[in-house]
Amino acid sequence: MSTITMKDGTQIYYKDWGTGQPIVFSHGWPLTADDWDGQMLFFGQHGYRVIAHDRRGHGRSGQTWNGNEMDTYADDLAALFEALDLKNAIMVGHSTGGGEVTRYLGRYGSKRVAKAVLISAVPPLMLKTEKNPTGQPLSVFDGLRAAYTANRPQFYKDITLPFYGYNRPGAKISEGIREHWWLQGMMGGMKAHYDCIKAFSETDFTEDLKKIDIPVLVMHGDDDQIVPIAAAGPMSAKLLKNATLKVYPGFPHGMPTTNADQINTDLLAFLKGAASASA
Repeated sequence: MSTITMKDGTQIYYKDWGTGQPIVFSHGWPLTADDWDGQMLFFGQHGYRVIAHDRRGHGRSGQTWNGNEMDTYADDLAALFEALDLKNAIMVGHSTGGGEVTRYLGRYGSKRVAKAVLISAVPPLMLKTEKNPTGQPLSVFDGLRAAYTANRPQFYKDITLPFYGYNRPGAKISEGIREHWWLQGMMGGMKAHYDCIKAFSETDFTEDLKKIDIPVLVMHGDDDQIVPIAAAGPMSAKLLKNATLKVYPGFPHGMPTTNADQINTDLLAFLKGAASASA
């Protein structure tokens, strides 16, 4: 396995396939680099070098008691960029991974990055506050933590239904996709995943978004039941200096899997410079 060691001794697993302009994928909670396999195969076949890591506490990376928050996630990602000496890279983040990408660019700038993509991403802020009235109340995330703590295996099985929109009338359910999600989740550390709920829900990315100067494609489904669109994609696009917003009617949170053909096509168009704004 390919790993790099962080300054606190944590080993971070990554996969690095192919050659060409690098695309670095950041996965959602509580998943792993494997959640990007469909995209990595597609873009590898289109001549890109594709890289994805397991966030600390997730998958095959080291399970840490501390450091399960956005600043450390971004620092780990920066260490990966340095170790592989990545330049002119494209960053793609889904859900919590979109927060990781945003915090990386806010902390480290874009000297190694040409473009970024935020898919079903948690920025600017999921939590409802006085300044963010369209967010979700803290009680929602307290409920997540309670269900998670009570029975993590069952919680991970149940959450796949809203994650992929499989609870909608007429949805074509793939048990294989549900089981793959569950397996990825159960590979990670219980404490790290518990802490990550706070990281993805309470981190305010507003100032990070304002700093980003590269082109960013923001993709969000309007039937996202995990990161509701009202406080997410369109608000991030307004804060970014150079954003293209694409809203997908009826698409769920897990649209890179359920609607891979559409998402991959639009991603490829953006990477080649042919994307245009739509709503």
